[in-house]
Amino acid sequence: MLAPKSKADLAFTLHILSWLAVNGTAAIVEFPGVLYRGGAEQKIRQYLIDNNYVDAVIQLPPDLFFGTTIATCIIVLKKSKQDNAVLFIDASAEFTRVGNKNKLTEAHQQKVLDAFTSRENLDHFARLVENSAIAENGYNIAVSSYVEQQDTREAVDITALNAKIAGIVARQAELRTAIDAIVADLEGERA
Repeated sequence: MLAPKSKADLAFTLHILSWLAVNGTAAIVEFPGVLYRGGAEQKIRQYLIDNNYVDAVIQLPPDLFFGTTIATCIIVLKKSKQDNAVLFIDASAEFTRVGNKNKLTEAHQQKVLDAFTSRENLDHFARLVENSAIAENGYNIAVSSYVEQQDTREAVDITALNAKIAGIVARQAELRTAIDAIVADLEGERA
């Protein structure tokens, strides 16, 4: 269910929680601001974390839903959890562009489901964080605060780069000497 984009997002979450069976699970699609904004939303997140109701937060890719192009997230609530931790899953790169919208394929959905059921840390994709660590982070439950993005920058070999620069500088000096000799010859012919 997609909740309205307003400050009432987490209040809506509390409403769903109040109707949740003791052994039930609720998955609520939210806009990302509810994960980190202060004020009343932070107090609601504190209540949810301190009472161990948040089971997982899944960051979705942008442009999945009709009517909005921004990225959304899923907050999974449970009243009867086995641990005192929240699983953060970064599925923001798990999509295929179909027409003018992004789509989670079955393979993408299975990857998220496998991470959700295993509740294990997966580099750059999933991380299980103790509720106490979330409290220390001001009850911020934004996935990007806990799951490190993969560094896709090109690795540069500084030693090789310096050697290449030294070769370019040496070649430049040779060319400068050759040009100076040609200019000297031309000046000598004019005299």
